[in-house]
Amino acid sequence: MNPADRLLTVDEAAERLGTGVRFIRRLVSERRIRYVKLGKHVRIADSVLTTYIEDRTVPTLREARSRFGKAA
Repeated sequence: MNPADRLLTVDEAAERLGTGVRFIRRLVSERRIRYVKLGKHVRIADSVLTTYIEDRTVPTLREARSRFGKAA
């Protein structure tokens, strides 16, 4: 996490991912995403969401094939 990173509320994180608050709370409760606990409040760093999105982005077939080199 970058020290200058913005900490988002659960509502803001849900809006950024285009999901419901319940999904974000499940990610937190199952510890599938990094978060910061400030008393009873949960905050998620913007960079954590960026990493979460990048890790779950499915490559196109062309991108996947290019990793294996050219066909004979």
